[in-house]
Amino acid sequence: MTRTLPDMDTVALAVTDGMMHFELSVAYEVFGSAPPGTAATWYDVAVCGSDAMRVGRFRLDPDDGLDRLRHADTVIVPAWADVDEEPPDDLIDAVRAAHEAGARVASLCTGAFVLAAAGLLDGKRATTHWAHTAELASRFPRVEVDADVLYVDNGSVLTSAGKAAALDLCLHLVRSDHGSSVANAVARRLVVPPHRAGGQAQFVAAPVPARSDHPLTALLAWVIERLDQPLTVEDLAREARMSSRHLGRHFKSATGTTPLQWLLTQRIQRAQELLENTDDSVDTVARATGMGTATTLRRHFNRTVGVPPDTYRRTFRSQTGSGPGPGSGTGPGADPGRDRSLVRG
Repeated sequence: MTRTLPDMDTVALAVTDGMMHFELSVAYEVFGSAPPGTAATWYDVAVCGSDAMRVGRFRLDPDDGLDRLRHADTVIVPAWADVDEEPPDDLIDAVRAAHEAGARVASLCTGAFVLAAAGLLDGKRATTHWAHTAELASRFPRVEVDADVLYVDNGSVLTSAGKAAALDLCLHLVRSDHGSSVANAVARRLVVPPHRAGGQAQFVAAPVPARSDHPLTALLAWVIERLDQPLTVEDLAREARMSSRHLGRHFKSATGTTPLQWLLTQRIQRAQELLENTDDSVDTVARATGMGTATTLRRHFNRTVGVPPDTYRRTFRSQTGSGPGPGSGTGPGADPGRDRSLVRG
């Protein structure tokens, strides 16, 4: 049985020992009370679990047992605290049974591990917090894990990335059920944007070597000081005194990526710092990061981060940052026309 609007009015929050309280609180805040002035029939929310439990640092007495999930229109699975530990069988079975009964099932953050264990993500695109996407993909190879998005809507199964993305997904569900004006009213009450541009790539840290004694440590420091210059793989190999092929093997071992991709990531990260902390124009940031032109920076930045540089600056602009910051000079080696620069092509 598949439930359809306007019948999606009962929400069950599936909880057990080991859940995290932030995502649970987010879901309860969004679905627990209607925004002022709305004429829509609001959700009937129940916290469902097997017994009294610890959620974060709090003791929680559920409203109903997990068997109520089968009668809910929407089931929300909050974040699972320890992804190395298997979720309890009764929770997995209850979530699976709810979906088979026609419920729309959504996970918040690492709650995706519960949905994956229940088989609900097999053959589907899904996400979780970027720090755990590799683990999700490794343990559940039938899941198509997307590490870059804030949430994924597969219709009856939805997943979100970490923390604040849980709020993005909950607002998306309200928008799907009641329309944009009601979702916007909820967002205004919570003092958050009703929709965020881009994806998780805005928040992912750049890969770095795991050990300070790695053969590339000195080279990477040398590169970071010259990001304004149009460096090539051959330039890096020459500085490291090794062949390009040998350099590539060391990069793969140290960072999990290629020299070209690592350098591009460092350029993007430097651009992010300058956009956050200086008033430099996009053209100036492009030259300071070895991108050459604003057009090149915008193309790589949008593809890598998921939003244009101007949007990123508006979102992350430091309240105290002004004036030129470190690395904002153009540098003597900047040459936007050099075809072999690692940001080209």
